[in-house]
Amino acid sequence: MALSFTPTSAKFAVLQISTKRSHLVVMKCELNERNSSEKKLEIGSPIIVIEAPKLLKTAASVPCLRANAGLVNPGDVGRIVSRKPKDVWAVRLSIGTYLMDAKYFKPLELDG
Repeated sequence: MALSFTPTSAKFAVLQISTKRSHLVVMKCELNERNSSEKKLEIGSPIIVIEAPKLLKTAASVPCLRANAGLVNPGDVGRIVSRKPKDVWAVRLSIGTYLMDAKYFKPLELDG
């Protein structure tokens, strides 16, 4: 079996597989591109909430899931505590530490 990988652009590539019986399979695969804002996020980075999540999950050893009844609002500022799988971050806010998806906040750019 012969295998070749040909990048065609920044987003797509063509993977060609041929076997002894001359079968040819062509697939397009989308390559993952990281967000420019994700590169700026690291432990200790300040963040600002841009959208209030509907549910909040605490970052305790025994997590608790609860509805966001005005606890976290857009404009709240916090710090990254740790990174979890699937673009989830532990964020320390003034009311506690919560697990939040990266779509709910962005890095806070401090002028200094």
